[in-house]
Amino acid sequence: MKAQPDVARHGAAGPDRRLRRAQRLTRSTHFQEAFDQNHSAVGRYMVVRTRHAADAGLRIGLITSRKVGNAVDRSRARRKLREVWRLNRHRLGGKVDVVIVARRAIVAAAHTDVETELLRLLSKLNVPIDAREREDA
Repeated sequence: MKAQPDVARHGAAGPDRRLRRAQRLTRSTHFQEAFDQNHSAVGRYMVVRTRHAADAGLRIGLITSRKVGNAVDRSRARRKLREVWRLNRHRLGGKVDVVIVARRAIVAAAHTDVETELLRLLSKLNVPIDAREREDA
């Protein structure tokens, strides 16, 4: 039996919430540009940096150094950040790429705390955020 297209998993309506390769920063030069532009906001669980460029398009880049913890902790931190980004990306606007540097405290943080902090830091960096609540699928 053939699997149903994305309608079965994601519903017939609503925003596309997949996180494809084209929606991620993969080039080291893009990460370096984000650090060089020096637009950052610091929170308890993460440091958020933005990259403004002609080719920017709400892409995400994640950095989890060994300061975050062992390999399991770093993977858990990346999964939390990707999930929060994936669920809220459709609410964001602007021609900007975002680099998120995880901090040690994110390992024990609740999903809602990470989500609240990410949105707060993005608004601090003047990334337009749609005020409506996200729709859980």
